[in-house]
Amino acid sequence: MLQAVLPQNLTLVQQISAWLLPVLLAITVHEVAHGWTARLFGDRTAEKLGRLSLNPLRHVDPVGTVLIPGLMLLMPGGFVFGWAKPVPVDWRNLRHPKQDMVWVAAAGPAVNLLMAVGWALIARIALGLPADNGVALPLLLMGVAGMLINTILAVLNMLPLPPLDGGRVLTGLLPTRYAIPFARIEPYGFWILIFLLMTGSLGWLMRPMMNAVLSILVSTAGMRVWDFNRLLDALMS
Repeated sequence: MLQAVLPQNLTLVQQISAWLLPVLLAITVHEVAHGWTARLFGDRTAEKLGRLSLNPLRHVDPVGTVLIPGLMLLMPGGFVFGWAKPVPVDWRNLRHPKQDMVWVAAAGPAVNLLMAVGWALIARIALGLPADNGVALPLLLMGVAGMLINTILAVLNMLPLPPLDGGRVLTGLLPTRYAIPFARIEPYGFWILIFLLMTGSLGWLMRPMMNAVLSILVSTAGMRVWDFNRLLDALMS
């Protein structure tokens, strides 16, 4: 079926169309998950500011969501890095601030993993459609794009580095005497991340977990790794 629906070369419009919805949902639902979980534990800051919205324009950061990823798409290497406008959370409003922040931070990566599974199931449905069905190829391409972008966001954000979600989770889990000095890394976390990215270390750190997650997703989608990589090549070439 894959050979029947996949053309030799995708047009730019096909590529953009395949990435657009998965990327917008990945960043939007990730941020809303933080705000929704914070509200669940007593902080309504994001709700009062109108950030519990699935409108992606409320979460787009002009530099982190548009400029930086756009520039990186033009660079060799195939790795795209970016961020959305963080949903505001006031930890002082949480009922148990230290413990509750663990759940608030973990909510974003968790929902990305759930979306990745959802996109894998969509890809599986697409592969089961007749080759001449007009929606088979768009669904398949969006499924592959959704699997990749959500895996990247989940794994990246769970790195144990403040201000990433994984850093906030670790801060909440550490005893207070260790959590306080660890949290002081946060003002430098972004620059550490950029350094890791520019030296290629970020990809090296993320690759084992990404490969493990993607192998499960590819199996869930009912395709071979070779076919998945071929589709990715078509989406990114």
